[in-house]
Amino acid sequence: MSEHIPVQQLPVSRKLTPAERGGKIHTRSFSGVFRRLRISIAGVLALLFFGTAWINWDGHQAVLWDLSERKFYVFGTTFLPEDFLLLAFAMSISAFLLLAVTVIAGRVWCGYACPQSTWTWAFMWMEKITEGDSYQRVKLDAAPWSLNKLLRRSSKHILWLAASLATGIAFMGYFMPVRDLVSDLVTVQLEGNYAFWVFFIAGMTYLNGGWLREKVCTHMCPYARFQSVMFDKDTLIIGYDAQRGESRGARRKEEDHRAKNLGDCIDCHMCVQVCPTGIDIRNGLQMDCIGCAACVDACDSVMDKMGYARGLVSYTSERLLELPSAQRSAIKPGIRWRTSLVAYLVAIAVLLAILALGLQAREQMALSAYRDRNVLRTNSLGEQVNVYRLKLTNKTQQIQTYQLTLASDKPLYLTKAYQLTLAAGERLELPVAVALKHHDPIHNRGGHINFNFQMNNVNQPEQTIEQSASFIYQTK
Repeated sequence: MSEHIPVQQLPVSRKLTPAERGGKIHTRSFSGVFRRLRISIAGVLALLFFGTAWINWDGHQAVLWDLSERKFYVFGTTFLPEDFLLLAFAMSISAFLLLAVTVIAGRVWCGYACPQSTWTWAFMWMEKITEGDSYQRVKLDAAPWSLNKLLRRSSKHILWLAASLATGIAFMGYFMPVRDLVSDLVTVQLEGNYAFWVFFIAGMTYLNGGWLREKVCTHMCPYARFQSVMFDKDTLIIGYDAQRGESRGARRKEEDHRAKNLGDCIDCHMCVQVCPTGIDIRNGLQMDCIGCAACVDACDSVMDKMGYARGLVSYTSERLLELPSAQRSAIKPGIRWRTSLVAYLVAIAVLLAILALGLQAREQMALSAYRDRNVLRTNSLGEQVNVYRLKLTNKTQQIQTYQLTLASDKPLYLTKAYQLTLAAGERLELPVAVALKHHDPIHNRGGHINFNFQMNNVNQPEQTIEQSASFIYQTK
């Protein structure tokens, strides 16, 4: 495992990249296979993000984290704070999955699924349709203020603000019923704390997607820092084939560039102009590369125009780049197994098994019982009575009816019958009295009696939950 991301130094003179010059990066328009793939993935993720909160499931919002009630609804199942361990396992699985993907495929998460990258590409598209392509935006930046510039800039920021506000509403729609959120926001009746978070998320989206952009990836994101220790020589990276591309130089399409000792790279800088972080991939793998393959699409389009083979810039690995070009075709594509990858996959499998067992063993209702130490009394029949506080939670998203009984080989009984109806996700605290029949011979001994409260689901008889308790009594 390498300790750092290697940078291949090429003995050629070069222009400063946009990232090295500083200032705003204006990416050029391009098309290609990986761009279409990225748009498709971003479209699916955006649809899930903006649409899931609007789905109803059994008369309830499908996904909702109700902080005020401390309940998390997920497609018909209610999770409570005591289920936090399951969430911890789910987050651990996600973390190990990200590590495994990084070992295999580098920063594909950054390039195709990261919210920062996805929103940055969306904001760049809004900038393009209002201010034009890269060269037009550069001219607009340098031009003095005019009505045209004001209209274009205003249109861009209106789109940015609208997208940011939609993001803030969609995000908070997972913590407050989204329909109520939108209604209260439109009628200016939204509670102050919810309004704050809507506009805070909107403001951060506007700042990160519109202004900071690649600076979040290159200077603020911790993933860019620790990814270097995850990479090895077989990790999939965006790489430039220097053996094939050097020496660089301009030429006519019909010329025999090999006769002039030129490689396939025509030094057009298209790979630099489309890069969202403003780097030159020909200088070797760099920490700023997010693996989006924009340079691959751009270079392939140039190779097509020149009549050269694609793949001068491509998804590859350090091991392949170090091999002579003639030997690469003999390497079969596939995942190269190594210790770190196997360790991550084993950890994922173990955590998945634990999570599955936890979900399977998770009860659809929760019951706890606490004896009231201050309530020890005798009823009208002279029988000793203990009072308990029962806490019952309906973890489903349907109305449920429960019947309370006792399970004990001793003559204990409930002083009254209990049949309870709880709404979806409802919690109920109930005082319950349990009596011991006075003629029982155990009165000749001192101590306590162990028994179980049984809560039977009337709607689903196979669902029964028990909670142990003890009955304290005095000898006579």
